[in-house]
Amino acid sequence: MNALATDQLPVVVIGAGPVGLAAAARLVERGIEPLVLEAGPSAGTAVRDWAHVRLFSPWSEITDPAAEKLLAPSGWTRPDGSAYPTGGDWAERYLQPLADILDDKVRYGETVVGVARAGRDRIVDSGRDEQPFTVHVASAGGREERISARAVIDASGTWSTPGPMGADGLPALGERSAAGRISYRVPDLGDPAVRARYAGKRTAVVGSGASAFTALALLADLAADEPGTHAVWILRRGMTGSTFGGGEADQLPARGALGLRAKAAVEAGHAGTVTGFRTQAVERDGDRLVLVDEDGRRLDPVDEVIVLTGLRPDLTFLSEIRLGLDERLQAPTALAPLIDPNVHSCGTVYPHGVHELSHPEQGIYLAGMKSYGRAPTFLALTGYEQVRSITAAIAGDREAAERVELTLPETGVCGGAGLFDEPDAAQNGEGGGCCAAPAALQTGIGAPAPSGGC
Repeated sequence: MNALATDQLPVVVIGAGPVGLAAAARLVERGIEPLVLEAGPSAGTAVRDWAHVRLFSPWSEITDPAAEKLLAPSGWTRPDGSAYPTGGDWAERYLQPLADILDDKVRYGETVVGVARAGRDRIVDSGRDEQPFTVHVASAGGREERISARAVIDASGTWSTPGPMGADGLPALGERSAAGRISYRVPDLGDPAVRARYAGKRTAVVGSGASAFTALALLADLAADEPGTHAVWILRRGMTGSTFGGGEADQLPARGALGLRAKAAVEAGHAGTVTGFRTQAVERDGDRLVLVDEDGRRLDPVDEVIVLTGLRPDLTFLSEIRLGLDERLQAPTALAPLIDPNVHSCGTVYPHGVHELSHPEQGIYLAGMKSYGRAPTFLALTGYEQVRSITAAIAGDREAAERVELTLPETGVCGGAGLFDEPDAAQNGEGGGCCAAPAALQTGIGAPAPSGGC
C-alpha cells in the first residue's frame, strides 16, 4: 500500500478510557479519523471497576481540553473544577458523554488480540515502514476481524493485570489455589455482599501505595461499626518517614490526606503493621490463610487477603511489534529514567511527549498508564499531554509535538528512593536524588475532608 493510501486509514486507539478518548478527541480536532476499540461494554470500563473510590485529583485536572471542546455543543459543562469525583462520577459524567459524542468512532465489545505490520512479522525488515498496521480484533460474539490502521495508540491501561502477592513478581506458592480468599482490588464496602466478606474478619493488606492506604482507611471505618474487624498491613520494606506518603506537604492534598487516614487507622489500633515481609507462600490453616515470608517467618492466620502491589502492562498482543522498552519497568526506554521508582521516591516527572514515547517501530505508541509500565505515579494530566503530542506527530506537526504545554505538580514528598531497603543507605540517610523539577503547577488546592484515592 502506498503512503497516500495509508494516510487515508484511521488511527486505531485501543481502550475507551480517559486517555484513549482524549486521543480520539485530539485526532478529531486535527481532522484525522480515529477508531476506538474497547473490550468492555461501555466507556471507562476499567474506571467503573473502582466506581466507589474517590480520586485525589479534582475535576479541573481530569478532563482534556480537546474533549471539552468536542462536548461543548451538546450542552455539556464540566462539573465544579474544585470537586473530587469518584470513579463512577468520572465515567458517567465525562467519559460516557464523550464516547457518545464520538458515536460510531467508538466500538464496544472489541478485544484487540494482536497488532502487526501488514504481511510482516517482527523479523522482516523489507518494506516494513511502508506497510500499514493490521489490528486483529475478536468481538464479544466470537467474530474475528482485521482492521488496517495508519497508526496505533495503545491506551489499554494496566488494570487487567494486577501484581501478585509474591515478592519476586510471581504468584506466591499457594496464591492461585487460595484465590477465593484473595482480592486484588480496593473493596467496595458499600456493597452488602462485599461488606459481609470483611466484617468481623481479620484481613491482610499487602502493598504500600495509595490503593493500600484506601483499603486500610475503609477497613478502619468498617472496624468502627463491626467489632472484630481488623487489618494487618504487610509491607515489604521497613517503616520510614515517607511510609504514609507526603501528608500535608503533598501538592495533591487529597492524596496526602489519604495517607494520613491510613496512619490514623494504624494509630487507632484498627490495623497492625508487619514490616520487611516479602511473601513467598500462602498456606492453609483450616478455613484461614497463613502468609510465609522468604525467611520462613509465619504470620498469624487471616480470613482474607487484599493484594495491592501495583499493576503491569499486558504486552502479549504486541509481540509482533518492535517496541523499545526498559528492561525493568516495561516502559518506553526514553521515559523510564524519568519515572523509575528505584530512583524516584516521589511522583514528580518532567512533562514528556512523542520523543519519549516513540519506539523502533514507527507509528505505534503506548499512552496513558500503559506507557508507565510498572511505575505507579501516573496522573491523568500526564496522559492528556502525551496524546496531545502524539496526535500532533501523527498529523505531521512536529513543532507542536515537541512543544511542552504542561507543567506537572510535585505529587509527593521526596525522602530517599528505591524499592528495597538498603541498611547502609538508611543508616547514612542516603537516597536517590530525584526531585529537581521545573516550576510546578499548583494542583488540588482546596481538597475536601479525607477521602479515598486512586
